[in-house]
Amino acid sequence: MNIFITGIVIFIGIHLLPSVQPLRNQLVNRLGLWPYKGLFAIIALTGFILIINGMSSAEKILVWNSPSWTQSLALIIMPISLILIVAAYLPSNIKRITPHPMLWGVSIWAVVHILSNSDLNTMILSAAIGVFALVDIISANIRGAKASENALSPAKDIIVVVVGLLFYLLALVFHEYISGVAILN
Repeated sequence: MNIFITGIVIFIGIHLLPSVQPLRNQLVNRLGLWPYKGLFAIIALTGFILIINGMSSAEKILVWNSPSWTQSLALIIMPISLILIVAAYLPSNIKRITPHPMLWGVSIWAVVHILSNSDLNTMILSAAIGVFALVDIISANIRGAKASENALSPAKDIIVVVVGLLFYLLALVFHEYISGVAILN
């Protein structure tokens, strides 16, 4: 459990760094933008690996019996989560609705995983990442984040949806190897 919690702290901690603008700017000035991004990625990946290793070795403690309908709900809602996450990286009109498509996608991921899983570790991870995403949305809004005003071709939206659905299919296939829980039998 210690490895798992350490991974969560590292992963969320490094992702909170950009919201502390003076510290982030100081690191970028000292290291340079790309070395900063590289170090950020290495630390985030380290946290992610620790989360995966920690979850796989931690005792599975059931907190409640999630109703079977929550599994179906997860299959229906998770594509929306992944489409929003993709929208953070590809141009689309989704950014006209919110400046935070990734954070909303992560929030949806967290809620779906809390509802559809009954083990303590998944609930801790999902709650921690979900709260982080909501705090980061608030922090970004305070710093002045605004939705885009640029209207783009609907073709851009179609591309985002298709890529998001491809990531969803990959998640279905590889979920067992990442989390130890098979979605497709």
